[in-house]
Amino acid sequence: MSTMPEAWFKPKTYGYGATPANWKGWAAIGAYAVVMTVLAMVMLIEPTRGGAALPKEQLVTYLASAGLLTLAFLVLCRMKTDGAWSWRWGDKGGHKR
Repeated sequence: MSTMPEAWFKPKTYGYGATPANWKGWAAIGAYAVVMTVLAMVMLIEPTRGGAALPKEQLVTYLASAGLLTLAFLVLCRMKTDGAWSWRWGDKGGHKR
């Protein structure tokens, strides 16, 4: 007897992607936002205090780190979504006039 793990996200009604289905989905979004904010503060804001210029290498490192974290978050969201990510128009009847 296998049980399906609880989904954190559900497919959006309109558009592409997913939306939080419960507190775990919202907690994942909150954690991602906190990590990205701390990353920006440590790598972009703190080094420029006092008017110092941000080294190009620091910016490249930040962008690479932010990109990898975002990719990891999207993979987590996809794995924890109940259903497939696809473009959705809402009702199966298409556009209503």
